Amino acid sequence: MSDLPRKAVTRTAKLAALPLGFAGRATWGLGKRIGGRSAELVAREVQQRTADQLFKTLGELKGGAMKLGQALSVFESALPEEVAGPYRAALTKLQEAAPPLPAHTVHGVLAERIGEDWREYFLEFEDKPSAAASIGQVHRGVWHDGREVAVKVQYPGAGEALLSDLTQLSRFARLLGPLIPGMDIKPLIKEMRDRVSEELDYELEAQAQRVHATEFADDPDVVIPGVVHQSDQVLVTEWMDGIPLADIIADGTAEQRDRAGQLLARFLFSGPARTGLLHADPHPGNFRLLPEEEGASAGAWRLGVLDFGTVDRLPGGLPATIGESLRMTLEGNAAAVYGLLREEGFVKESIELEPDEVLDYLLPIIEPAQVEEFTFSRGWLRDQAARIADPRSPAHQLGRQLNLPPSYLLIHRVTLSTIGVLCQLGAAVRLRDELEAWLPGFVAETEEPEPVAEGGA
Repeated sequence: MSDLPRKAVTRTAKLAALPLGFAGRATWGLGKRIGGRSAELVAREVQQRTADQLFKTLGELKGGAMKLGQALSVFESALPEEVAGPYRAALTKLQEAAPPLPAHTVHGVLAERIGEDWREYFLEFEDKPSAAASIGQVHRGVWHDGREVAVKVQYPGAGEALLSDLTQLSRFARLLGPLIPGMDIKPLIKEMRDRVSEELDYELEAQAQRVHATEFADDPDVVIPGVVHQSDQVLVTEWMDGIPLADIIADGTAEQRDRAGQLLARFLFSGPARTGLLHADPHPGNFRLLPEEEGASAGAWRLGVLDFGTVDRLPGGLPATIGESLRMTLEGNAAAVYGLLREEGFVKESIELEPDEVLDYLLPIIEPAQVEEFTFSRGWLRDQAARIADPRSPAHQLGRQLNLPPSYLLIHRVTLSTIGVLCQLGAAVRLRDELEAWLPGFVAETEEPEPVAEGGA
């Protein structure tokens, strides 16, 4: 592959081949079953072939295709295990690797955006990328002042490719639906389209990363690399070593999994409170587990956070409605929860629901907040997905009548994605501690005591 495929007709043809391929493999599988092979063996082979094609197409195209693959990969925990296996291997590859751009293309971007003398900025620059993502790839280097740096170079034509891919993917979103039961993929694709311009703007990304790096500069738990240099299509930040979260998911110890899960939850809820920004791309490729600092207590792993290209701006932190409704649900106050959801537009004015049924719908989902420590698992997430996806279940029927206001779309996706990663980790997390510390409205405001009259009891 000499360059990011940019011609709309080429990309459209490759994406259009995905649903045709799904259909063709289903027909092929039917033929194999008629020929005497067991349904289970045939189904697994079909799934493996589908996963292979999905990764090959989405990974090669990068752009919006790969971005959707990354977004879907955090939800593989919701799939039944016999289906999840083949997809897990294919989709998780998208988090850390993809076919790279050739060196001459990268050099051309650097010359155009930094200057023909771009090499003078670096003591060293590695032509082989260390990571490839949806709209850019990362190269390791040494800045002229001796700092090790990560150089993110945006793919030529990335903007056009993003819009083209997401438009095409939205046309057959319903065919991708079975990949993630209980999740409507079309709104996810629409939201990605709406944020294309922000995703491509490295100046906005640099601003968001600087805010986080400043706020978390002395944090014992979370590490954010500083911004070294930024220009159009090129972003240079401090290099961060550490264990990719995907590796912890695959081979980490119980201690590493629990620590990573706790810090991931802490960052999700503390970030908006501390910076007014929500890091909105929580797939494992954007996190590292770093060894403890010298002199720290044993096992005090830290969480490294990368890629601030997609953020939600929340000047007041997460909306207090989330914390209030969560608290009221835990208290079993069905009428209050229902009233708040109606007020915020989660229940439209034209819809009438039974408050107790709404409470029954919500309680299983918020189980992790009901206990001091909750062990997230693929099994738990599969149960939740199955409950909501089954057309015969009351949860499915009620869920279809609920509405998600636009201002909550990204918060909702980030929260679900983070839960997906926690389930991949199988982490035991004290989630309630983080909610009490950082989520507005979760802890009821105590009323000021009435002053005691002088001479009174």
